This record gives sequence, C-alpha cells and structure tokens, in this order.
Amino acid sequence: MELLYGPIRNYAWGSRSAIATLQGRPTPSPEPEAELWLGAHPGAPASVDRDGARVSLVELLSAEPGHWLGQQVVDRFGVRLPFLLKVLAADAPLSLQAHPDPEQARAGHAADAAREAGQRNYVDPFHKPELLVALTPMEALCGFRAPAESAEVLAAFGVPSLEPVVAALRTGPAGLADAVRLLLTFPADQRAGLVAAVASAALDTPDARLARSLADSYPGDPGVLVALLLNWVRIAPGEAIWMPAGNLHAYLRGTGVEIMAASDNVLRGGLTPKRIDVDELLRVLRFEVLDDPVVRAVPVAPGVVCWPVPVDDFALHQVQVGSDRAEVTVPLVGPRVVLCSAGALTVDDGAGSVELGPGQAAVSPAAASELRIAGTGEAYVASSGLR
Repeated sequence: MELLYGPIRNYAWGSRSAIATLQGRPTPSPEPEAELWLGAHPGAPASVDRDGARVSLVELLSAEPGHWLGQQVVDRFGVRLPFLLKVLAADAPLSLQAHPDPEQARAGHAADAAREAGQRNYVDPFHKPELLVALTPMEALCGFRAPAESAEVLAAFGVPSLEPVVAALRTGPAGLADAVRLLLTFPADQRAGLVAAVASAALDTPDARLARSLADSYPGDPGVLVALLLNWVRIAPGEAIWMPAGNLHAYLRGTGVEIMAASDNVLRGGLTPKRIDVDELLRVLRFEVLDDPVVRAVPVAPGVVCWPVPVDDFALHQVQVGSDRAEVTVPLVGPRVVLCSAGALTVDDGAGSVELGPGQAAVSPAAASELRIAGTGEAYVASSGLR
C-alpha cells in the first residue's frame, strides 16, 4: 500500500473551500479547486514517492503491468487503469455534457485523427460512464424528463420564439431531438434576447428560478433553455447519480466522490464558452426519458456498501469503521485506490500499510492481497468492476 498524490484541477466552476477543507488546508484557496484526480489518466495522473521523488502512476503501470494491473485487467482493458476516481467540488454549474458509448468513442476517435486539433471531439477511444456519490447535498441536471412536462414548462414563459420547441415536445419522445436542435441553433443575434426573455419572465416556479440562476452564470447561453428539458435532481450525502452514455447532464453545486471510466471524451450542449458540435452531440444523445437517475447504496458486508452499475470498468465501495467495527476487510481484485473521506484510517494490503486522514489517498497493486481498513472513519474504495 502506498500513499497516492493526486493533482487538483483548477476549473472556474470549482470551490475555493470544499477540497481544501477536506484536506485540512487553509481556505479560501488561491484558485477555484474543481476536481482532485486519483488515477492514471494521462491528462493529470496521480503519483507515488520513489526515493524522494514523485513518479507518475502511468509510468509505474507501463513498467510493471502484471504487478500493478493484474492479468485479468490487462486482458480486458489493456495496459491502462480502466477507472478514474475524483473528488468533485462545484460552486457553479458545469457545462451541459454527454459522453459516447464504446462504439461511438472508437469510431469518433478514429475519424478525428484527420481533423484539425480545434475541431476534434474525441481525445481517446474510450467511453465515459460515470457515478457520483454525494458527500454534501448536491444538485444536478440528469437526463431528459417527460417531454409533455417540458412542453408545459416552456409554454408557461409565454415567449413566442419557443412555440416551435413546445410543439416538438408535445409530439412525445420522438420530438426531443428536434426540440434540442431548435434550442441550440437559434441565430446568434436572437439567442441572447431569447434567454433574457425566459430569465426575466414574471414566474415564480422552480423552473423559472433555475433559468434565472443559470442565466446569471451564463447570460445568453442556449444551455439555459436546454436545461429546462432535464430532470433537476437533488441528492443527499450517500446517494448517487448514475450517468450512462448518451445522457445529457450537468452538476450544479455540491461536493461528491466521482468514479468513471478513464476517458476525457466530452460533448458539450451549453452552459459553456467552449465549442459545441451540435450535429455530433445530437448523434450521441439518447432521446429517451430517464425516469430516475438516483442510485441508492446497497449493503454488501458489515460496514461496506456499493452502488451497482452495469459496466465493468469500475466499482465503488464505501467502508465505514468505528467503535463497533474496528476493522473491515474488502476482498476486491485488481488495482485499488482508497480515498479517506473522514476520520483516521489504517489501510493494509498485506504488502504494507499506510495511515490516511481526510482527503488523503493510497493505491494498492493487483499483486497485493485483500484490503484491511481499520480505525475510525470513512473511505471510498475504487476498483475495476471485474470479479
């Protein structure tokens, strides 16, 4: 077991207190801290100590894939860690986004090889399903709600330019693609006025308040309107959101532990100054109603819960130890990353042990034995979903 040092990504929507407070650092932090990355993604790999120097986890996996990944993981995913664990801390809404399925990612990455760098949508050939477990109360937009409900919401604003969108939505799920395309392709000289008209409407409903809030952060952005087609979800600590391929979503505020397939393929749909490829987004999106994106924890052993997902790239377990349960054994295969979210823990993989406090992490290779976690506190254990 070795301490793992993860880089922090300083995106503008991040918090100046959440990750710093978790790690016991002074607040406010000098910059917004959006994500703590704990994995081997080449964009921001974590590292371990080797003779007083930090060595990238990517370098270690490449040098000793059998030791670090194990043959089962290598056979299934190649010489790469198939999952990425993060702490996500949002003080402002993230961009509306969706991720491709495996076939779309492979085909898109191959096609992008012939395009200029600024026109590429796919930075790697992998899919990016993701699961986020709330550490604090969180809000998010997750998947399409019933089109009939969205039609009534948009109609209530009384904006004539939205009438074609409302008509498309009233045809049911078959009209969702037309509705999204209309909202994302309004002429630029009309877009700002349309968003402003919605944001200034004399309505006191949750949807109107959401539109005003989003327009404050992203004035004139068509994503403000697209957001009104989505489920507005609030989850409590310990509850999770599961986002499979093709589902449009955005985290609005709060802090959580996120695990995903190790990819950085993002197709944006608004609430961003970055490029939006409308045609490719529409090709990837699943225009179907997502009735309930919330996933509840399932007990798997005393002191251990998980959030089941239908992919084998990753699995996430939460472990709680304390006075009534001094130690918990977690028999997971392959490489594992452990994040301490509260308390003081000792984590032992048979080859060595480490002491972890809040916001600290450790990594264990596939060659080590099952994990034993002791002390008083809480940890999240990331692994592949292979069994």
